[in-house]
Amino acid sequence: MTDFQNSSINPVANVYFDGGVVSHSIVLADGSKKTLGILFPGTYRFDTVAPELMEITDGSCEIVVDGSETTRFIPTDESFNVNGNSGFSITVHGGVCQYVCSYL
Repeated sequence: MTDFQNSSINPVANVYFDGGVVSHSIVLADGSKKTLGILFPGTYRFDTVAPELMEITDGSCEIVVDGSETTRFIPTDESFNVNGNSGFSITVHGGVCQYVCSYL
């Protein structure tokens, strides 16, 4: 389990893709930002502004990062990086996929 001591959490959820993706934003004591979220089965496309580290905390997904033709399988306890001003597609085939996204 990840410990987010001295953080501020926005209790209003970010809801995307008609409820297919739901997250909550947090700000840590040092000012860094993260989102904690859940993806339901489906395929979703996200664009990035800042570089991101996506850590899969439960479930699994497949991703294709912009600039790559390769689909990568990401299971629980693995992560992937996405450059800033870029994007990625993420697919959840069954169950749910939970994540922590850190903005770098």
